[in-house]
Amino acid sequence: MESPTLPLNRSSLREQVYEILRDQLDNGQLEPGSVIRQDDIAQQLGVSRTPMREALLRLEQEGFVVIKPRSGIRVRSLTEQDIRNLYQMIGALEASVLVTESAALTDEKIARMRRHNDEGRAALVVNDFDRYYKTNLALHDSYLQLSNNRELVHAVNAMKQRLYDFPRKRTFVKAWEMASVDEHEDIISHLEAGDFAWAAEIVRDVHWSFEVQKDFIRSYYRDELSAGQRA
Repeated sequence: MESPTLPLNRSSLREQVYEILRDQLDNGQLEPGSVIRQDDIAQQLGVSRTPMREALLRLEQEGFVVIKPRSGIRVRSLTEQDIRNLYQMIGALEASVLVTESAALTDEKIARMRRHNDEGRAALVVNDFDRYYKTNLALHDSYLQLSNNRELVHAVNAMKQRLYDFPRKRTFVKAWEMASVDEHEDIISHLEAGDFAWAAEIVRDVHWSFEVQKDFIRSYYRDELSAGQRA
């Protein structure tokens, strides 16, 4: 697939290069473990090495690539330890938002979370995973976006993208997602009762617990983890 020629009348070149590389990661054009030849891509895009390098540095900060001076730039593969670490961090950060922003979680916002969850359950019944994925993100964003800590929100979103858009899978573990919907229901019920601390504990210690979700995780990432063991 040819890389597009960059328009010069929108955001900065660095942002445009970053978005194109992220798209290539998401659609599998840049596969985990593959080498990124920045000179070749820069030439294809018609940009200098500076915006290319800046975009790659951002991708490295977000965990998508590894830059080594002598061995080049490689798309990072997910390991089981990576997944364990990401779950721990996402759980801790999302739980903290539920506690610190509890005053902003109005009845209307909690009701919106329930509508998202009901829509997600309905999507799973008909195996519409794309719709479920969108409603799942929207449910979590209902409270994440209440935070004024934009660095926290950006970090959580980047970690979720590493887990699920690396590239986006076309299959899913239905039993896992149905269990997730039930967990959402438990969280929402505690929020409706005003028990924000308990809801936060479920988010951290169940919903984003690697140990609780371990069997589902290993099933979902079976191919990636097997490839990592062979590498």
